[in-house]
Amino acid sequence: MTAPKIFGIAGWKNSGKTGLAVRLVTEFTRRGYRISTIKHAHHDFDIDKVGADSYRHRQAGAHEVTIVSGTRYAIMHELRGAPEPAFEEILARLAPCDLVLIEGYKREPIPKIEARRLEAANREALAPSDPNICAIAADHAVGDTALPVFDLDDTGAIADFIAAVVGLGRARP
Repeated sequence: MTAPKIFGIAGWKNSGKTGLAVRLVTEFTRRGYRISTIKHAHHDFDIDKVGADSYRHRQAGAHEVTIVSGTRYAIMHELRGAPEPAFEEILARLAPCDLVLIEGYKREPIPKIEARRLEAANREALAPSDPNICAIAADHAVGDTALPVFDLDDTGAIADFIAAVVGLGRARP
């Protein structure tokens, strides 16, 4: 099996990463591509409701809990003190797809676009120190860069750029 095509969206908190990721998933899906995403969280999170059966299974000490229905399934893996899995381990668990969009994982050596918003928690540019950033998407004018700069809301142009960078072929009918 060939490795999936990967493209990242990096930026500081409130830089517009999630909004851009959601718009790109919508756009690529509309174009007929199968898209998967990986989101890195810098905090504890839970996708389970307190009191739900699966929550109770995890609380009882289950290593992995899988919930399956006629519309979806989810596997929750408890680390129980083990280190966070490597990026490559997470990538290897995904089903085959046309493109994996990565939100976060700022330090991974993958091609990425830097999201910038005036309201971001931190306005320090990532691009100058990260050679893997190949474009910038911003809600304001950006100068002093040789990288392509897109309007943060120009989803079509950003999708075209990503498709070209990763060599995304024709979508399935």
